[in-house]
Amino acid sequence: MGRVIRNQRKGRGSIFTANTRLNKTPAQFRVLDFAERHGYTRGVVKEIIHDPGRGAPLAKVQFRHPYKFKHITETFIANEGMYTGQFIYAGKNAALTVGNILPLASVPEGTVVTNVEEKTRIKLPSGAKKVVKSSARGMVGIVAGGGRTDKPLLKASRAKHKFAVKRNSWPKTRGVAMNPVDHPHGGGNHQHIGKASTISRYAAHGQKAGLIAARRTGLLRGTQKTKE
Repeated sequence: MGRVIRNQRKGRGSIFTANTRLNKTPAQFRVLDFAERHGYTRGVVKEIIHDPGRGAPLAKVQFRHPYKFKHITETFIANEGMYTGQFIYAGKNAALTVGNILPLASVPEGTVVTNVEEKTRIKLPSGAKKVVKSSARGMVGIVAGGGRTDKPLLKASRAKHKFAVKRNSWPKTRGVAMNPVDHPHGGGNHQHIGKASTISRYAAHGQKAGLIAARRTGLLRGTQKTKE
C-alpha cells in the first residue's frame, strides 16, 4: 500500500500559526475626532517602510495631538505617489488629492479610493458592488507596490527567502518526480503520468491527484465567435 500523499496530509489540517515575527505595527486610520468630523487636520509623512507581512509599503504619518502639546504617529497603508515630507489632510473638508482621507459621503462618484472603512455603495475592482456607511473614511488613490509580483524571481534563492517569511510551502516536488509509493503519478523509466490525469470526484482520497472532476481539459480548438 502506498503512503499518505500530500493532498491527504493537507486535508488533515493543523493549527495554523502565521509567521508574524517580522511584521510591523497594524495599519489603521487615526481616531475620529471633532477636527476631522467638522473640518480637517494635517499630518506629514515622516517615513515609508517595508512590511514583510504584506505586499504594500506602510507610511508613518505624524499628526499633532488634538488636546495635548505633543505629536502622535499613525501608520497607514501607503498609496502610489506618496512620499516623505508630503502633507496628508484628514477630514470632511480635505482636498481631493492622493493620500488624503475623507468620509465617503464627501467623495464624488468615480473617485478611486483605498483603505475604505466599514452606507455608501461602492464598486470594487472586481465589478461587485458593496454597501458601506457614508461616514466611513477612505484614502484617495490606489495602494502602492502594485507591480511587485510582475518582476520574475529568476533564481531559487529568491523564492527561498520569499517563502521563508510567509509559510512552509516551498519547494514543491512534482508528482511525476516521486516514487510510485509516494504519489499516483510517480514511477516509470521516464517522468510521465502514465494514465489519464483526470480523476473522478468520488475517487478514494489517496487517488485524488491531478485534474479532479474536470469538465474539460486542453486548449479550445477552432475559432471563437465574439460579440461585436
